[in-house]
Amino acid sequence: MTRKLAVLIAFSIALSACGGRQALKPKPGGGTPPIPRGASEAPTAQQLMEPSTQARPERNAELLRQSDQRQDDPFELPPEH
Repeated sequence: MTRKLAVLIAFSIALSACGGRQALKPKPGGGTPPIPRGASEAPTAQQLMEPSTQARPERNAELLRQSDQRQDDPFELPPEH
């Protein structure tokens, strides 16, 4: 049991050391993404990484400011016995 655990730990350490730490570069001859239709210039890498407003909309519901007392509901009847 302990030998299997030691082998598993050694394998996971070796596997975690395989990750690359280099900056990403486009393939040779690939270049950058095409310019979007209607844009005057190509977006930068930072602009491509920022999510759009549609991807991450802001929450605009102020629940505590809009909370009101509940009105009496004429259809809320007590349960029958």
